Amino acid sequence: MTEKYQSREQRRQAMQEERSAKSGTKKKGPKKGLFKKIFLSALIIGIVGLLTGIGTFAYYVQSTPPLDETLLKVPVPSKVYGMDGELAAEIGGHEAREYVESDEIPDLVKDAFLATEDVRFYEHNGVDYRRLAGAVLANVTRGFGAEGGSTITQQLVKLSFLSTDKTLKRKAQEFYLAYQLESRFTKDEILEMYLNRIYFSNYAYGISNAAMNYYGKSLDELELHEAAMLAGLPQSPNNYNPVTNPENAEQRRNIVLTLMVKHGKITEEEADEARAIPVDSTLTDDVEKTNYSNKYNAFIDRVIEEISDQLGDVDPQADGLEIYTTLDVNAQEQVEYILSDESGIPHLENEDYQAGIALIDTQSGEIRAIGGGRNHMKTGTNYATDIRVQPASAIKPILDYAPAIEFLDWSTYHQINDEPYSYSSGTEINNWDNKHKGYLSMRQHLADSRNIPALKALQEVGLDRARDFAVKLGIPLEEEINEAYAIGGFSNGISPLQMAGAYSSFGSGGVYTEPFAVTKVVFQDGTSVNLNKESEVVMKDSTAFMITDMLKTSVRSGLANAANVPGLNIAGKSGTTNFAEDTISEYGIPEGGVPSTWFAGYTPTYTATVWTGFRRTGTDNYLRPINGSNQDQYLSRIIFKQLMENISTTSEDKADFPVPNSVVRVPIEKGSNPPLKASEFTPSDQITNEYFIKGTEPTKVSKEYDKLPTPTGFTAQYDEEANVINLNWKYPEDRLEGVTFTINVAVNEGSPQPLTETKDLGLVVESPDPGATFTFEVVAVQDENNENKSDAATQTITIPEAVEEDDESIIPEIPGDGEEEPPGDGEEPPGDGEEPPGDGEEPPGDGEEPPGDGEEPPGDGEEPPGDGEEPPGDDEESDDADTQSNTNRNGQRDDSEDDD
Repeated sequence: MTEKYQSREQRRQAMQEERSAKSGTKKKGPKKGLFKKIFLSALIIGIVGLLTGIGTFAYYVQSTPPLDETLLKVPVPSKVYGMDGELAAEIGGHEAREYVESDEIPDLVKDAFLATEDVRFYEHNGVDYRRLAGAVLANVTRGFGAEGGSTITQQLVKLSFLSTDKTLKRKAQEFYLAYQLESRFTKDEILEMYLNRIYFSNYAYGISNAAMNYYGKSLDELELHEAAMLAGLPQSPNNYNPVTNPENAEQRRNIVLTLMVKHGKITEEEADEARAIPVDSTLTDDVEKTNYSNKYNAFIDRVIEEISDQLGDVDPQADGLEIYTTLDVNAQEQVEYILSDESGIPHLENEDYQAGIALIDTQSGEIRAIGGGRNHMKTGTNYATDIRVQPASAIKPILDYAPAIEFLDWSTYHQINDEPYSYSSGTEINNWDNKHKGYLSMRQHLADSRNIPALKALQEVGLDRARDFAVKLGIPLEEEINEAYAIGGFSNGISPLQMAGAYSSFGSGGVYTEPFAVTKVVFQDGTSVNLNKESEVVMKDSTAFMITDMLKTSVRSGLANAANVPGLNIAGKSGTTNFAEDTISEYGIPEGGVPSTWFAGYTPTYTATVWTGFRRTGTDNYLRPINGSNQDQYLSRIIFKQLMENISTTSEDKADFPVPNSVVRVPIEKGSNPPLKASEFTPSDQITNEYFIKGTEPTKVSKEYDKLPTPTGFTAQYDEEANVINLNWKYPEDRLEGVTFTINVAVNEGSPQPLTETKDLGLVVESPDPGATFTFEVVAVQDENNENKSDAATQTITIPEAVEEDDESIIPEIPGDGEEEPPGDGEEPPGDGEEPPGDGEEPPGDGEEPPGDGEEPPGDGEEPPGDGEEPPGDDEESDDADTQSNTNRNGQRDDSEDDD
């Protein structure tokens, strides 16, 4: 039984296990089938993708340019076309560049480049897949362009044969050519060609030229910090240029030193020593550019910089490009002529004296001409694009007044008090003439370049808002600025080209376009890239126009008048930099001497910025004070004027700036604060036409010069006893100040004649003619404006006729009938020609002289002069002068009256 049981149990268990096994097999079957399907699908897709990739790669490779060894070493010149599409110049190809063999390049230099550009250069076969994978991952996680994956071999291929397009086609061709290059040349040969081909900015092509350009040294003389700086340049030559961007260059050099430590090329101690050396401390005094004989070299400078900055690995002097530019050949030739000694401009003979000119199209930002300096190729510095100089007062429209209009709605009339003032730190600020002019309009302060009002404007706007506004106009500013920036006290500086770009935004109605010289580049393979700049609205059109209108005043009647060209509508601003006090003392700079001057100006067509002066400090390196025929400090304005005269030849060039609908022009009465509209009685010389943002203009009309009210209560009364006419009138007390009353009189219907003037409200007219009719007028006249008169108040009065008396009562007895009384004792008879006293007249008393010739005897009721007394003379006052004005009976002022 037991055996059978066990057998049955075992059999049952075996059957269950069998069923379980069958059941389990059934469950796993579908999963295994699905996996197979997925695998097969993926395999098929992978194969198809691989075949497609191979086919695509093969297709792209078919159009790959041949690996021409000559292009690796012999550069192909590029053609430069002007704005009219005509060939203007050729660059590169045959310029002098020293080619050095691999064994002439020190290991220190090679190590710096390998650690930075391709540390596994000697390990890969043209493409570093490990680096490529890392670059792909970095671009995915940190954004496209975060890291490059190209080897030195690939970079050489791109420099020599391909365009800069970031496409699969170009990448496929790059891989293919890199493999070909590695198969035909040794690693040392490839590194040699690379180091002789790359661009180092400042017209330095090849490592040997770069060492001589920046340090004046051969390659074997370079120190570690110098080699590291050069190795950092090719990634972005102009951005890391130690001359124009020393801070960027130093940061990049230090990165190279860190990479050299990481890859075991140098020790940390060596790196620290190199980092401690300022990047510009061992640069040559004159960083010279590779000499070349192209026309328009200053403009070509900019062309090469733009292509290098925007297209990276492209070499305009070696890649056989067709470069289409904004160059105006005529304007460029004018600029170069003006900077020459033949121009007639009184340039200084000092070799350190320099000038830079940037000319752009106001509306588009296209660069029309660049004046790189006097003896441009000798100095190697482009003074229109490379220098960074404090902008002085030329910054005021950009940083101070335009933001005040933009953010605070200031009008061109806005009143600012020019008074003794200090920065927020307590440091006193002065105007250029050390004077103060009190309340004047923003327009007047800008035209006269007052410093204190400019600072006040910046303070009211706020440093942050003003900074952000200027940055949008292309002005390179730090994150934090201080109040000294209001008058151009920059920590760093700006270039004439940057200044021109900012000013052009005012002339274009508030639209900024970064100045550019290259519009399109066509590569040897026929592909092309468009490099036009995009425009951006950076301010309200009202702000742009109001700044422009004020700057027109600056040129026409302000300190910038020397730049004015009759017939052109020019807006502009001058600026003058200053020496520090210790520099003046150290070098003996005379009072009024300055290091440099600016002028930035524009018309609707052109914007030009001119800088003149010295970049080096020296005993004789200053622009002399204005004195007689000396025009040193006017040179920037003179250059601007001559340039504009020569290039502004069409009617379009002479057009005015359009007035936007966002502003209104209002006649304002000068001196009113807040502004009041001028009345119809405001004198023309007391009216200024100013612009306001629409909706902010004043509506109240000034009453200062309103027509004066007519005197009221005018009376004329005759005082028979005193024989005078008393005139009296009334006038509003609040209008009496500054008013004089003019009294006219007409006698017996004659024409009115001026009688007198008085500040009183009454007048006494003495001794009017009996029987005469007098018509008096009294008119109020404003003292400051004689044209502002009231209507006349009139009164007419007739004086009674004189009463006639009997002859007996007025004729004295005469002794004898018709006989004359003989003279008394001691008296002389009348002389010949003399008449005896008439009827009613008394003869002269004892000791008295009869009236002389031309004299009248005393009138009725008058006493003759006493003994020893003289009658009142012409210049003496009579004793009976009254507090009121007096006139005689004929309506004329008495000669004895005070005429004050």
